[in-house]
Amino acid sequence: MTKYAKAVAAIKAMENYLLTYSDIEQLINASGKAEMESIIASKKGNGNETDTLENVWSTLMDYAPECEELKILLYKNDFHNLKAALKSMIAGREPDNYYIKPSNLNLDELKDILSSKDYGRLPEYMRETAENAYKLITKTLDGQLADSLIDCDTLKAMQKAAEKTGNSFMIRYALLNTVCADIKTAYRCCKMKKSVNFTENAICGSSEIEKDALVRAVTGGMETLISYLENSSYGDAAGLLEKSAAQFEKWCDDVITELAEQARMQSFGFEPLAAYYIAAEAEIKNLRILSICKEFGADRETVTERMRKLYV
Repeated sequence: MTKYAKAVAAIKAMENYLLTYSDIEQLINASGKAEMESIIASKKGNGNETDTLENVWSTLMDYAPECEELKILLYKNDFHNLKAALKSMIAGREPDNYYIKPSNLNLDELKDILSSKDYGRLPEYMRETAENAYKLITKTLDGQLADSLIDCDTLKAMQKAAEKTGNSFMIRYALLNTVCADIKTAYRCCKMKKSVNFTENAICGSSEIEKDALVRAVTGGMETLISYLENSSYGDAAGLLEKSAAQFEKWCDDVITELAEQARMQSFGFEPLAAYYIAAEAEIKNLRILSICKEFGADRETVTERMRKLYV
């Protein structure tokens, strides 16, 4: 399939501007913000058009505007923006400052769509969620309950859309996102002693970690949950979660990057485009972590431990 051959060639060239492990090492050793900015500028040059995820996405859409598979990468942002719009509407605030971009949604219209209950103007994959979440939050004023509903539906939508494409990369991407989210949700529900009903509504489930079994593990307490996870395909992740939530978060990001590493090696198809977007996400997250660590004076070992895996 040569449909995206030109796009893949362009992406290969753009990869040269991604930060390498050597660049990250220099940034960790930088004395301050000014030196960090100098290192980044020397790597990326001036006027680089892929310095934000919005710019990266815009570039990808220039090459593959009709690629439905790529749009699945933004489902998490889309559903987050739904939450932001709903909560802002209830609180009487403007939602613009709470939106995450890029998004498949027309964010200028989202607030009006919800207030007029014109859900047909939303993408099909989130119409029912928007309606149900609106009813729930206006009836209960429970933002956490609405969040759990939307978060669970995000994962369901990703899995459904990925399965529809029949593409192994997207199916695996959706599955890994679901597994990571479900484990984090189960851990939080267990720690906060959430009810069985809340836990059942918050956990999505997947082919690798079955929902009912995970819910039962949560109700058994933290020891039961960790034991269940240790005996699953994600035993290593469970060990990290028991030690540190931050280490587990890093593991989640890294397994997605490892998936992207495999995809970038393909010569044709949309997969290298998706891989580049994932790599850009990881890079921006690393820069954000670096900036925060520098601001609070974290030691070198702490900063290094929190750095996400790169694929260059």
